[in-house]
Amino acid sequence: MFSPLSSIDPVTGQVIAEYAQHSDQEIQHLFNRSDEVQSHWQDQSYAVKKQHMLRLAQTLDHKKSELARLMAQEMGKLLEEGEREIEKCVWLCRWFAEHAQAYLRDEHVETEMEISKVSYHPLGVILAIMPWNFPFWQVFRCAVPAVMAGNSVILKHSPSTQGCALAIELLFEEAGFPKSLMQHIRVDNQRVKQVIQHPSTRMINFTGSTQAGKIVATQASEVLIPCVLELGGSDPYLILEDADLEIAVEACTKSRWLNVGQSCIAAKRLIVHQAVYQDFLDRLVNKAQNFELINPLDSTQMVQAVIEKKNHIQDSDTPLTTSSETNKETAKVPLGPMARVDLRNHLHEQVQESCRLGARSVIGGEIPNHPGAFYPATILTNVRPGMPAFDEELFGPVAVVIQAADDHDAITLANTTSFGLGAAIFTKDQDKITKYPARLRAANVGLNQMVSSDPRLPFGGFAQSGWGKELGREGIRSFTLAQTIVKP
Repeated sequence: MFSPLSSIDPVTGQVIAEYAQHSDQEIQHLFNRSDEVQSHWQDQSYAVKKQHMLRLAQTLDHKKSELARLMAQEMGKLLEEGEREIEKCVWLCRWFAEHAQAYLRDEHVETEMEISKVSYHPLGVILAIMPWNFPFWQVFRCAVPAVMAGNSVILKHSPSTQGCALAIELLFEEAGFPKSLMQHIRVDNQRVKQVIQHPSTRMINFTGSTQAGKIVATQASEVLIPCVLELGGSDPYLILEDADLEIAVEACTKSRWLNVGQSCIAAKRLIVHQAVYQDFLDRLVNKAQNFELINPLDSTQMVQAVIEKKNHIQDSDTPLTTSSETNKETAKVPLGPMARVDLRNHLHEQVQESCRLGARSVIGGEIPNHPGAFYPATILTNVRPGMPAFDEELFGPVAVVIQAADDHDAITLANTTSFGLGAAIFTKDQDKITKYPARLRAANVGLNQMVSSDPRLPFGGFAQSGWGKELGREGIRSFTLAQTIVKP
């Protein structure tokens, strides 16, 4: 009745597996089971929940190589990046296992009444609508605090990462959680509305594009279901005149090209003070030249070969600097494919349109002449408002370097955007470190470091980058009913 969901290898374009969609009757059964198991789970003690969550962390840790390989096959993530993603999920599980109880403890408020407090209670069934770019972390960022708060979770994952979705469901079961506490629902994007508006859905946690987030929010508003939305971004990184350029270039390189640039909080607009603009650009181009397009399943072997080559040179009598060709070989860094060919093609159209309007491609900017969803590390300059490279989110390995006349101009350019997810400032001036974050219209600010999410701290968007918080105390409370209780 419904077309199957397909996982496609981004290197070869071949279908890895197909998954039949759930029928309407199966969807109803899934919700019934989710309701039933949640009603029992919410009454479990924190000690029991903690025990299960720590087992989940252990299970993840034991399977990280296997799960990294699955991500590489389904969306092209490098193996070492996949293992780091799983390690971050392990950290998340352990953090909330230890801190959920304290985060959700009753809060007593001093008033003239005998009792005046706020209690936090589970909402029920949480619908998690998740993307393909971090197929485990994004799901766990929602599911772990939601489950520790006493909820059940129904996962609607991206159609292209169904294998990851199935693995997540099995991981929860293997860790000993009640069957159906975490369930994966197989539906395509055209059928999401019926899941959003199902009578059992009590809250929606969505991560994805701004356009898709608006659709989800509209559909949820029709039945007054609360949402936490983490949407797109065009994060500005401000490199000021007194910045440590070595630190700044390293952070911008890592942030921009991590996960092949497919991250909402990646460094996308690098806004550089004119006094250090050329030096910064030269250093960044030097970094970008070292990326090599490879099959992600070969990435670990490539990195190990580079390390062994470097160690061999260091152990020999030949200095590292004697041969430019040797240095170039040693410095090679793997860059995998983007997740899908259509995403790669859209990114290329944005680059081409920006260049047509006056931008300049310093490096990259051309589709490689071989199969797969590959796109090279690309740097654009001469970018200004009115170009896709400035106004839109470039969700791929394209860095935009913009020259600013002074600090005021840099902040103005940073805030000339509809997004408000993250930003970073690079400066040695302590006064600027204190004052400048408040001038940026961004929900997450890094100081002399890249922006990243942290289980200990609230994370979320602003403006077209979404609303609500995940992670930290504020994040777990998003999955609860804050109930005010008073007695005179």
